[in-house]
Amino acid sequence: MKVPISWLKEFVDIDIPLTDLAYKMTMAGLEVEEIRYVGLPLPAGAGKADTKISGLAWDREKIVVAAIHEVMPHPNADRLVLCKLFDGQQEHIVLTGAPNLFEYKGQGPLPKPLKVAYAKEGAQIYDGHQPGQVLVTLKRAKIRGVDSYSMACSEKELGISDEHEGVILFDDDAPVGAPLADYIGDAVLDVSLLPNMARCASILGIAREVAAILDRPLRQPRFEAVREGPPFEATIEITNPELNPRFVLGLIRDVHIGPSPYRVQLRLKLAGMRPINNVVDATNYVMLEIGEPLHAFDYDVLARRAGGKPVKIITRTAKKGEKLTTLDDVERALDESTVLVCDTAGALSIAGVMGGRESEVSATTRNILLEGAAWNFINIRKTARAQNLPSEASYRFSRGVHPAMAERGLLAGLERMRQWAGGTVAANLVDAYPLPPKDPVIELSAADVERWLGIPIPIEEIRRCLERLEFACQPLGGDRLRVTTPDHRLDIGEGVTGVADLIEEVARIYGYDRIPETRMADRLPPQLGNPTLEKEERVRDLLVVQGLQEIISYRLTTPEREARRLRPDSPPDDQPYLRLVNPISTDKVVLRHSVLASVLEAAERNARVRERLALFEIGPIFLASEDPSGLPDERQRLAIVLVGPRALPTWQPADSAPLDFYDLKGILTALCDGLRLPEIACEPAEHPTFHPGKCARLTSRGETLGVFGELHPLVRDRYDWPAAYARLPILAADLDLDLILARIPALYPVAPVPEYPPVLEDLAVVVDEDLPAGRVAELIRQTGGKVVAEVRLFDVYRGEQIGAGKKSLAYRITYQAPDKTLSDRDVAGIRTRIVRRLEQELGATLRA
Repeated sequence: MKVPISWLKEFVDIDIPLTDLAYKMTMAGLEVEEIRYVGLPLPAGAGKADTKISGLAWDREKIVVAAIHEVMPHPNADRLVLCKLFDGQQEHIVLTGAPNLFEYKGQGPLPKPLKVAYAKEGAQIYDGHQPGQVLVTLKRAKIRGVDSYSMACSEKELGISDEHEGVILFDDDAPVGAPLADYIGDAVLDVSLLPNMARCASILGIAREVAAILDRPLRQPRFEAVREGPPFEATIEITNPELNPRFVLGLIRDVHIGPSPYRVQLRLKLAGMRPINNVVDATNYVMLEIGEPLHAFDYDVLARRAGGKPVKIITRTAKKGEKLTTLDDVERALDESTVLVCDTAGALSIAGVMGGRESEVSATTRNILLEGAAWNFINIRKTARAQNLPSEASYRFSRGVHPAMAERGLLAGLERMRQWAGGTVAANLVDAYPLPPKDPVIELSAADVERWLGIPIPIEEIRRCLERLEFACQPLGGDRLRVTTPDHRLDIGEGVTGVADLIEEVARIYGYDRIPETRMADRLPPQLGNPTLEKEERVRDLLVVQGLQEIISYRLTTPEREARRLRPDSPPDDQPYLRLVNPISTDKVVLRHSVLASVLEAAERNARVRERLALFEIGPIFLASEDPSGLPDERQRLAIVLVGPRALPTWQPADSAPLDFYDLKGILTALCDGLRLPEIACEPAEHPTFHPGKCARLTSRGETLGVFGELHPLVRDRYDWPAAYARLPILAADLDLDLILARIPALYPVAPVPEYPPVLEDLAVVVDEDLPAGRVAELIRQTGGKVVAEVRLFDVYRGEQIGAGKKSLAYRITYQAPDKTLSDRDVAGIRTRIVRRLEQELGATLRA
């Protein structure tokens, strides 16, 4: 919110430096991000608030108000003119190319002089033809044979706005010779408003806060209009008061459309709005001044659409398929929740957002029907977002404007139009007010304030803080007050919420910087752990240590995107999806059923820029539940995707072979070992996501924890992989994290570091091709008992020497006793038992 100080001072006296004011406002929750000086002297520093300072100071002697009495042709240039100008002391001939002066060229002495901003020789201004703000100093020069040493200025040259197509033309009462800084010099506060402070989205709202902060009286504006015209006839029909609690109409006849007074235009520009004409500017001026957006209709257009009957205004939601062309000349398709302002012939405007093209005010408009209304802020927010149509009106209505402001804004708007556009205001208003809001009444005690703020504040000071913000306070005896909310605020709740809201207001006005820092005095609550989260963190740490990178993806997706994780010929996911009532985009309409689908999408996107991917995600899936609360069944899943070389190339030799099934199996085995999961095994499996023969099931004590393997070719073809990935296996795992976490033991045995040396021995056996290597290793461990410390497979061989249907498995066995050094005889005896058992139970033979 941009706040011109001259406008603010109409409501409250400010007698402290602006930097100090910025600090006080910031400490009260109204952060001043920048102070932009327009002509006034800049301060030496930003003060305690450390606010950004910018702007241009106008030299009081060299930049003044002047009068142009005659505009003459340039003798050597058609696009330049010479102006006979008086600056209050002497007459000058000033050269300019301003196009808004060409219409006066060659008319001789003007019947009414043109008042302009005049910069004398040596004045410092901005270059009007350079991009940005480039300072220049006016120097004497010859242009097309004519001396030039000064100039009539545009707004850009003075730092008012970016307008540089013509010189500024002031109102007729501008005092010739006066320093320009005294006439229109100003400063603009750029205030960042929090969402709960929408009441401050106006000059009056800011002034109310400043008056409370500085403890100054607030000069209330007069919400009235001179109404001398005959009454008019119109009716209002509100179909849903919840969406439109109030609607007020007023009429002004015989206006003359034209430009607004320059001081009005200047204020609008400093506040960030573009002047249009005196009628539209009046609605925008009132909106900025008191916070009530207004909308002006061409009354004659409405009367013509009514077919000779009295105008009837109807507020309703849009019908299916209804469209409206708005002021920006865009035809908009309306959804059925959009509230419209209509007449009997159809839609006129999108309520609280933007007017319609047909009934807009034009240069030929003579009679204005003015609307002031209140709207449901949630509905306006949804409509502005759905139409991608942010506006100053929707900004305010979407945060809440009290219905009491509708009539006040309407009267102020009619009076501004009467003053700036002429015309006569009708004697009556038409007001429909079916749903007046209830202004909350809250009981507050000094004990409440002390308990929440931590400091004692006398009840009288509490009352003064609230009354400075226009709350009505009634003493109840003792240290209690009954507080009534003023009728311009919608942000104060009831009950305990209202008490909290009032205490916040007290703290703001009392001063956050006056509340001392204190140490916590209460007993600390017991420190309770979160075992589930701690176990999840262990999983994350173990995977990151193995070189994987965690991702976090959206929980929202579409059924079509998730279906890509399955083969086209496999049965579809038949569980119903949970759909969002109001999705934020077309690709985020349901809650996901698979975390693996999310990780595959992330891998698909990143594969274009990364030659190796090792990703994992821990997150929930959402399944329909029969719970009476209607909440979904959330289950935690772990998904992993690997693709690319085992190691990226560096200046040292690296293993550039592609990651395969056994790399993923090794990661999962290391994860289970790190979590101390009992009796882990991998068994062949089939799954519609994975390649037949390259898919396994991970189990713990026979219960399936998940599946992993290489993506099925038909599945990988459903994703857009770059050409570099065409021959690389894409590996994935989809695990039930809830089951994994439930099987992590709270305690597990540990052994001391062995005192005695190990004995290492290699053992190669020939077994049937379909015998899992894990079964052989398991039998070796069982037979050797505690003396076998480690069994590791280091070679698999197939060839003619061992026969068809056979394979050779070579294991490195570590023998180590906790109480002695093993001799060769001890090891030989254990080895003999191992070989004998392998022969008897698995049909294995020792390979020579």
